[in-house]
Amino acid sequence: MYGLVIKNTGSWYTVLTDDGQTIQSKIKGNFRLKGIRSTNPVAVGDRVELITNQDGSAFIKDICDRRNYIIRKASNLSKQSHILAANVDQAALIITVNYPQTSTTFIDRFLASAEAYNIPVVLIFNKTDLLSDDEKHYQQMMVDLYEHIGYHCLQLSAADAADDRRLLDPLVEVLKDKITLFSGNSGVGKSTLLNVLIPGINLRTAEISYAHQTGMHTTTFSEMLAIPEGGWVIDTPGVKGFGAYDMEPEEICSYFKEIFEYSKDCRFNNCTHTHEPDCAVIRAVENHYISQSRYNSYLSMLEDKNESKYREAF
Repeated sequence: MYGLVIKNTGSWYTVLTDDGQTIQSKIKGNFRLKGIRSTNPVAVGDRVELITNQDGSAFIKDICDRRNYIIRKASNLSKQSHILAANVDQAALIITVNYPQTSTTFIDRFLASAEAYNIPVVLIFNKTDLLSDDEKHYQQMMVDLYEHIGYHCLQLSAADAADDRRLLDPLVEVLKDKITLFSGNSGVGKSTLLNVLIPGINLRTAEISYAHQTGMHTTTFSEMLAIPEGGWVIDTPGVKGFGAYDMEPEEICSYFKEIFEYSKDCRFNNCTHTHEPDCAVIRAVENHYISQSRYNSYLSMLEDKNESKYREAF
């Protein structure tokens, strides 16, 4: 029997079988994925083979080949990864320029991680109803930057959409008939947004700490949720940062679209874009063709590899 993993609570997996059953399942024996040192060998979005038990539960016997997945560094101090989701069509990163502030470093690390696994990303700027005129101007500058690079951006307010769901029509159009990973820092309004997108799910929300401008984790496990118009969203716990866990130093450049384009004109094929003469990337940064914030994010990911440690995005 085969099915789709739609929820992971840590020890149990909820599997939607091909014949429409929902079965609580566990991993059989010392199940491990070849080539991936992960804290969660099975992820939401995986297709799996089951062995059913007499009590109605099941064991996960095998996992079908993945077409993609996206990972972050495990939250513990090990060198393992944590798989956020598998077999997704796209990722949606929820961003707030304030209340709390999402750093550009975090955004760029997420985008680089998605590029590494060929996952398209849409950037969703939430809480526009709370922004001052200066903050709205800053947000528009960010939108202009990322749209120029080639990323689709949406600006919205989940709070306003709670009174008029039609305000989310542009987002619904992006999500329709696709499997989309939802991610973002804690406190950016991800659960509020999903509650409006999918009436009746009643995900728990929490106020952010205005003293520290940070959010509290309200989602403790990953889950696939069906949206009324068709398609799935994968809700994940708020994450603090992405590192260069699964990347070689020489690969990182290729996950920054505009840096990779300019790198083709560098004098040296193995240019690191940090100090070399006739570096087209450094020249593009100096001439403002590449933003300083994006270049700084690239350097911070190089530093991850050079110092063999993981740095958070804050």
